[in-house]
Amino acid sequence: MRGVIKALIVEDDIINQKLLQTFLKKNPHVEKIYEAYNGLEALEILEKNRDINIVFLDIKMPVMDGIEFLENLKSRHDFDYIPVIVLTTDETRKEEAITLGAFDFIVKPIHQDDINEKIAKALEVVSA
Repeated sequence: MRGVIKALIVEDDIINQKLLQTFLKKNPHVEKIYEAYNGLEALEILEKNRDINIVFLDIKMPVMDGIEFLENLKSRHDFDYIPVIVLTTDETRKEEAITLGAFDFIVKPIHQDDINEKIAKALEVVSA
């Protein structure tokens, strides 16, 4: 990841998506932001944009939810290097998300400090 982040936001709620986008733009490591409204769209964006190196993922979405997205991502080893940070109001899915390879977890509502902390942690782990 080397200090430059190209993030993918996977969130169907436009208010949460814009809030996360605002937080990411304030982080000096974030260079580019991609957006998807469901897991299927996110997989298509990842295929076309191999420079994405962090994903912020909602769980409850139409078409393909966050858990299905994680299952698909886990089956594709060419994306193993991408830390996925799950954003949700439903803490009961945390263990399931982590088991499927999620890097970390943020309970909504999200805050700037949470985003900065998770980005720093991801940079630390991926750079090590």
